[in-house]
Amino acid sequence: MNKTLATVLIASTLLAGCGAALGTNAVVHRVGQDDLLKLRAGPGLGYRVILGLPDGTELLKRDCVTEVSQLWCRVSLAKAQNVTGYVSADYLKSP
Repeated sequence: MNKTLATVLIASTLLAGCGAALGTNAVVHRVGQDDLLKLRAGPGLGYRVILGLPDGTELLKRDCVTEVSQLWCRVSLAKAQNVTGYVSADYLKSP
């Protein structure tokens, strides 16, 4: 294999890995018209609420953990990626 091809293959592999680290697209759903999904500072009901998210809010899902038999996902707002927190996975779906 020539050096240029090897370099391209390595770069492609690294970039693919970086994309996965950025998160996957998700959307808030099933919260209800008059309610908000609470974005929390940590994975559980005991953490402070950062803000409320209505149905349809676009998120980037980073990783998920189970706390007290509930799956919580670390997310950030798709349009403001510096805003991060945890939400219940029950209220996320792929777009």
